[in-house]
Amino acid sequence: MHYSRNARQVVLDTETTGINPKEGHKIIEIGCVELLNRRFTHNRFHVYLNPDREIDAGAIEVHGITNEFLRDKPKFKDVVEDFMAFTAGAELIIHNAPFDVGFINHELAQLSAETRTIDTHSSIFDTLAYARKKHPGARNSLDALCKRYGVDNSNRELHGALLDAEILAEVYLIMTGGQVSLLDDGNQQADGSEPLVVHLPSDRPPLKIIACNEEELQAHQQRLAKIAKESGVSAQW
Repeated sequence: MHYSRNARQVVLDTETTGINPKEGHKIIEIGCVELLNRRFTHNRFHVYLNPDREIDAGAIEVHGITNEFLRDKPKFKDVVEDFMAFTAGAELIIHNAPFDVGFINHELAQLSAETRTIDTHSSIFDTLAYARKKHPGARNSLDALCKRYGVDNSNRELHGALLDAEILAEVYLIMTGGQVSLLDDGNQQADGSEPLVVHLPSDRPPLKIIACNEEELQAHQQRLAKIAKESGVSAQW
């Protein structure tokens, strides 16, 4: 599996009433985070949903969302068009994609006889499948990946769709090689705001340049070769 350089990506997570939509379980939270050119933007899609059914006790232990909290929330049919518009044309980044895709497709199927599925509406990248290939035999839960890649998940006492999507976005960018560039290639950032410009004092001393020796250069080349082998993409520096 190779990851995409699609300009627009949406990192997505859901919380549900249980584990199997075929048993009538429903989505109760959707959280989406937008990446543009592999950079975070300020665009988010986040909604809690009334499932019109009780939540399994085991599910409440995982995400902490209660039946009482959801009673006045909209239903999936009320937000579906906004959700589909937000994800349209983007590559969806999902951890254990078959779970979330299965629930979303089941919800869509309940609304209309018309065949409409999220995986024909958008391309899907499964970070769990990618992590299993990259780290065979290792634990590849989101928490395990956070620990492996040094992503702070200290606020994650319970699962939450938006928080998990934000954490997954950080993990995904690190796991697949970071941002495309450390520098902006235009006059604006991905979210349309002006870039942060830091002006250095004109009287600062010149930067000291320390050249690497032959041993350090060889170690650097070996590291680049390892990155290229593991990521499937040639290093650009």
